[in-house]
Amino acid sequence: MATYCLTVARLQLALGQGARRFHVAAALDAKAKVAMSHFEPNSYINYDKLRSNIDIVRKRLNRPLTLSEKIVYGHLDDPAGQEIVRGRTYLRLRPDRVAMQDATAQMAMLQFISSGLPKVAVPSTIHCDHLIEAQIGGAQDLQRAKEVNHEVYNFLASAGAKYGVGFWKPGSGIIHQIILENYAYPGVMLIGTDSHTPNGGGLGCICIGVGGADAVDVMAGIPWELKCPNVIGVKLTGTLAGWTSPKDVILKVAGILTVKGGTGAIVEYHGPGVDSISCTGMATICNMGAEIGATTSVFPFNHRMKTYLEKTGRGEIAALVNENQDLLVPDSGCHYDQIIEINLSELKPHINGPFTPDLAHPVSDIGSVAEKNGWPLDVKVGLIGSCTNSSYEDMGRAASLAKQALDKGLKCKAQFTVTPGSEQIRATIERDGYAKVLRDVGGVVLANACGPCIGQWDRHDVKKGEKNTIVTSFNRNFTARNDANPATHAFVTSPEIVTALAIAGTLKFNPETDFLTAPNGEKFKLVPPTGDELPARDFDPGQDTYQHPPADGLGLKVDVNPQSNRLQLLEPFDKWNGNNLEDLRVLIKVKGKCTTDHISAAGPWLKFRGHLDNISNNLLIGAVNIENDAVNKIRNLLTGEFGGVPDVARHYKVRAVLALLLFFVFVHHIIGSYYNYYYTFHYNKVYNNAILIDIAFITKHNVSWVVVGDENYGEGSSREHAALEPRHLGGRAIIVKSFARIHGEYDKISIVGLKSLAPGKPLKAVIKHSDGSSETIELNHTFNETQIEWFQAGSALNRMKELQK
Repeated sequence: MATYCLTVARLQLALGQGARRFHVAAALDAKAKVAMSHFEPNSYINYDKLRSNIDIVRKRLNRPLTLSEKIVYGHLDDPAGQEIVRGRTYLRLRPDRVAMQDATAQMAMLQFISSGLPKVAVPSTIHCDHLIEAQIGGAQDLQRAKEVNHEVYNFLASAGAKYGVGFWKPGSGIIHQIILENYAYPGVMLIGTDSHTPNGGGLGCICIGVGGADAVDVMAGIPWELKCPNVIGVKLTGTLAGWTSPKDVILKVAGILTVKGGTGAIVEYHGPGVDSISCTGMATICNMGAEIGATTSVFPFNHRMKTYLEKTGRGEIAALVNENQDLLVPDSGCHYDQIIEINLSELKPHINGPFTPDLAHPVSDIGSVAEKNGWPLDVKVGLIGSCTNSSYEDMGRAASLAKQALDKGLKCKAQFTVTPGSEQIRATIERDGYAKVLRDVGGVVLANACGPCIGQWDRHDVKKGEKNTIVTSFNRNFTARNDANPATHAFVTSPEIVTALAIAGTLKFNPETDFLTAPNGEKFKLVPPTGDELPARDFDPGQDTYQHPPADGLGLKVDVNPQSNRLQLLEPFDKWNGNNLEDLRVLIKVKGKCTTDHISAAGPWLKFRGHLDNISNNLLIGAVNIENDAVNKIRNLLTGEFGGVPDVARHYKVRAVLALLLFFVFVHHIIGSYYNYYYTFHYNKVYNNAILIDIAFITKHNVSWVVVGDENYGEGSSREHAALEPRHLGGRAIIVKSFARIHGEYDKISIVGLKSLAPGKPLKAVIKHSDGSSETIELNHTFNETQIEWFQAGSALNRMKELQK
């Protein structure tokens, strides 16, 4: 590659600096092949294809393009024929690669196995980061996770080996940090089975969080569909300084846009202020963009990204990117659907929460706001790290504050935990002394994993239901997310502010103005944090935790024990029967916010992500029932008694199946033939009447059901399980926003118009009230033609199999 770069320089001297870059690239096409990563030497970056597609689309649209549009449209399956209208049309795309974390990878790989394909069509990886529970400390917790999750890790490793998927073992780090360090590069399009996949936007990528079914499409070589996103521009001016950090940018944006303001849009940062933010800082901003509902977020290529690529051992990619940087910045004069301007020089440190990541407060105000609202002021635990803020720079800035406290004889008043983002970060902060400083101030260094951020935290310092406050550098703070305690007031902020508040032990501390008191009575202020963007020496890679897939895995076997309670091979869903959905019952009418954490909780339930039936036992257990304001307590319409949401849903499903099963068993096993049945019916009236009454009861009381919810239903991550579980337990539809029109669980709902289902054509819901009256409302949907085919086939996977025949 050095020879290539030298030749480029000589050619530019010969041709003149004004020579167009693509002339050089074309002249050296044979030498310009650069691998997408060290781990995939035969998969190459293809900027020529990206440039060609962009040129086709720009000519068609006849206007300048945003950076988001360049990368997205540059990956179109048919750039010449694709209809392109922001916010309206569906794009058929060809992403470059797929990444899966271990919780969602289980379902994704189970679905891929069901597809019958021999190998993935694009580079793909699995990352073991979600199943490690924080209990004691990094080494002990990791060892315990390997023992507890052995079956799942073995399944993922063997499935990866068989189907050509790279496998990052437990302890390697959090998926998004591993992607940034090894696989992300400007202009790549990556889809990942985690909502914080947009982290890669900090390195100029379009990285989008999806469900396992979408990942399977891409791994199967099928074009992936995305509604053409709008583009929100965030113009940054000024310079970050002092206590203000990259995290404060997204905390401010979240306060402006709220948790749904970015829905259907890519957030594109631009402007002169961008250059004052490190590459990992840009990743932090993009990562938490998931909390505003954005499709993804992205920054334009600059020298910070180039330096990061070089420092992470990807100098060849950096050189190639530099030669194609015109593709990786927005066109002058491009149009944004909305513009937000933030002056970084005026931006103050922020802290958001509790219970929602868009409730933004300047740190200087949080103490008085907490007092006014009755929020606990004492900080019980400060937690830094997670996929959002676990870079070398983050750890260094936190350590600079910890050292100041230690020099004055102070330690943290609150408990303090540290989560390194990757094995490379862990090893490097150990080598450079940051980890020791953080331990000395009272910190516990946890495993290189998600841990408390996703609820993998075995917390014992407070009782469930006890009001308390924690501050984290995480990205999400929904009720009970971190520790399963709905009374925990969780606030998200920067690692620097977390560290300062953990030292002070109270929300009333403003590090910009307030003093701490040393044991000797001396009062002192913390100096604003400092930290190197990247290590002066190269990163220490630590232990080798990557498993390469063999060149040919066809002869390998993936075993799933039929008796397992962690893994379960999938059975196909039934095809649509061609009729309207009649007399559906309302399983639950959800009150207020209903995130994916309410629909399919994480934490201890993560162990069942590969077993659809078992994980369905957490269906909507966090949702509030409007009938009684209770959580996980709904009326069973067949018995009149109250029970848990999954219990009632199972009763509806099993009761219907059981009635038919009893009928079958009695007729074919006890009686022996259908013809003898009628005779025996007269002979054994009680038993047979009971069966017939049961069947009639089920027929009369249709046990298929719907869920009714409010706005923004399904906000958060793990959307796939939140969709699969209702379907598995007999749900037929989720109806949201037309909330007040459906009066109660006794109503029946029929969804009509399915025979003529078409894109953009609303369906109708006929609501039959318990008093005999009825009304009809329109139901909007977002199905395109392909998704309608999925519905009719019973699922996307069913449709994939149909197309293979």
